[in-house]
Amino acid sequence: MAKKKQSEKEISREINPNVMGLRADTLEQPITDTLETNYMPYAMSVIVSRAIPEIDGFKPSHRKLLYTMYKMGLLSGGRTKSANIVGQTMKLNPHGDAAIYETMVRLSKGNGSLLHPFVDSKGNFGKVYSRDMAYAASRYTEAKLSAICAELFRDIDQDAVDFVDNYDNKMKEPTLLPTTFPNILVSANQGIAVGMASYLCGFNLKEVCETTIAYIKNPACTLTDTLLAPDFPTGGELLCDPAELEKVYQTGRGGIKVRAKWRYVPKENLIEIYEIPYSTTIEAILDKVAELVKLGKVKEIADMRDETDLSGLKLTIDLKRGTDPEKLMQKLFRQTPLQDTITCNFNVLVSGMPRVMGVRELLEEWTAWRTECVRRRIYFALQKKKDKLHLLKGLKRILLDIDKAVRIIRETESDSEVVPNLMIGFGIDEIQAEFVAEIKLRNINKEYILKKTAEVDTLRDEIDDLEDILAKPQRVKKIIIEELTDVAQKYAEPRRTDIVYVHELPVVEDVELPEDYAVNVFLSRHGYFKKITPLSLRMGGEQKYKEEDGPSQSFESMNNSEIMFFTDRAQVYKTRLSEFEDTKASALGDYLPAKLGMDSGENVVAAVLPGDYKGSLLFFFENGKVARIELSAYQTVSNRRRLTGAYSDKSPLISIMHLAEEREVALYSTEPRVLIFHTALLAPKTTRSSQGVAVLTLKKKHTLARAAYAEETGIANLSRYRGRSIPATGALLKEEDSEEKQLSLLGKDE
Repeated sequence: MAKKKQSEKEISREINPNVMGLRADTLEQPITDTLETNYMPYAMSVIVSRAIPEIDGFKPSHRKLLYTMYKMGLLSGGRTKSANIVGQTMKLNPHGDAAIYETMVRLSKGNGSLLHPFVDSKGNFGKVYSRDMAYAASRYTEAKLSAICAELFRDIDQDAVDFVDNYDNKMKEPTLLPTTFPNILVSANQGIAVGMASYLCGFNLKEVCETTIAYIKNPACTLTDTLLAPDFPTGGELLCDPAELEKVYQTGRGGIKVRAKWRYVPKENLIEIYEIPYSTTIEAILDKVAELVKLGKVKEIADMRDETDLSGLKLTIDLKRGTDPEKLMQKLFRQTPLQDTITCNFNVLVSGMPRVMGVRELLEEWTAWRTECVRRRIYFALQKKKDKLHLLKGLKRILLDIDKAVRIIRETESDSEVVPNLMIGFGIDEIQAEFVAEIKLRNINKEYILKKTAEVDTLRDEIDDLEDILAKPQRVKKIIIEELTDVAQKYAEPRRTDIVYVHELPVVEDVELPEDYAVNVFLSRHGYFKKITPLSLRMGGEQKYKEEDGPSQSFESMNNSEIMFFTDRAQVYKTRLSEFEDTKASALGDYLPAKLGMDSGENVVAAVLPGDYKGSLLFFFENGKVARIELSAYQTVSNRRRLTGAYSDKSPLISIMHLAEEREVALYSTEPRVLIFHTALLAPKTTRSSQGVAVLTLKKKHTLARAAYAEETGIANLSRYRGRSIPATGALLKEEDSEEKQLSLLGKDE
């Protein structure tokens, strides 16, 4: 028995050398032949039939899904269950229901992957900006085609594109969809094939249509005049580098920087991020920020959380006290996906061959392809009209003798001989005879026949017009332009991604804040500024000033505090005390016009320490008006050093007061009169250029001279000068309340 089995094995080895792991020398194959016969067909299948989009802007999976929905009547009808659509699509796409439904999700309005979604969805389709927000199963969601899909299928039934058999040869499907606009540039698309990849970023529909029209009229047009920059469904800010953008337009390759949009909420000391780059997700951002905080690279963040809800995306960052939001965001832009570079690779299939093309080449290919679609549509309509004209010419023949036609039909014994007898009797061909033979008995009256034959002239005019269009390329271009204009008017939407030019970005230095410690600061009348430590101040002597100069303001603060210098040109210069060197009382200090780079002849009027930007500033003008501006009006997100229009320039500025709480203020006029009023009578404004309200009523040739807090004036009887309402004239200043009298009394006491 064992010998018998052994002999069978030997026989099988002789017949098939591969049995039992053996291999004959005659079956050895070079690796190049293996790659060519086994791997190349797979690679080409992935490139041509799966991963790379074609000139209509779709991959085969997109096209099969949308065409199935179109044949289901979902362009004008109501929604149906997504599972129903997926099942019907499997007649064209046999790759499984999961892959088909995932394609539908990306094309849906609910997912937000496209600027102009093609699927009008209902239910949970997830979100493109979330990695973990899973979409619901197809049995729970519903869908139909969006209105813009009418532009995809407008010419589908007029032989505008070729049709091929599906995988089992039981149905026909289009090789391309005859889109009336360059969807290849509007819908973002990406795919990874074998040995190559494709990434097409989307552009604004209106800009694309306008650019295509400009290109058709003049192929040498400047694309950047109308096609400003890519546009992304998730918004954000595009950091536009004109040179890099031009490279993308010319070659189809390059990088585009996009960053998140954010706002600072001072009252709660937090940052809200409400738009993120198209290439990232909220989970990726949260994970990276958490990693940086854990490693100690970002110390300014107290907490970060996802507050996304039905109203849209929102990431909230709670800041620690004293954090500069602009500097923090610049750091996060550099180290997290809040700013990302989107790599462009405009790889498109043209006539079955992958090509990397710039925008101009894409427009050239699309225009040529669309021209062919329009010509095929017109030729189809032309043939239909010619066929109808041919039939009507036969009908016109029997108009000469209707009775003869009836007699021929009645006298013909066999049904199969009716058409030949009509052909012989009237000299018409078989198609015309079939048409005449099929006319109903009720329609052989002269009215019907005359009505039909009256269409002959109209048809001839229409045929001549269609033939003229085919003969003149300019008329075909005019049709394409009209269709593009119509699409732009119907479906255009505003840009979602803002364009920020790189050279306009504020320069924020990424440096750690200097050591923070207590300082005393002094401002002189002529614009000299000193920063002195308390120890140096105690050890130093008398403050030194230039001749005819003297003290104007002094504060106690911290080294890292912000300070604002208001000038007589209605400008304010913002900086930090740390930017000034520590000095001594015996030094003159820094000359502010030179230190801050002020305009020629510009002088400092007052300095303000804004702190947390709470409270108000009171601006006192020579004409007796006072403006109360909220300090928050001077808070800026960017680190700008100079703000123009810091206050109204309609009247000369006398002085500025920082008002942290409501107090009484005394106004002195040159008459001299004094008015004491309560600041609660002034309504705060947020507009920096507010002219204020009249407070002190002045007589001719008199002006407001100065302002001071009432309790600091030394006036004994404050009630004498108080005004119940504003504006008021105040009261004449008594000698005992004048500043000169007080100074002389002070000298006698000493």
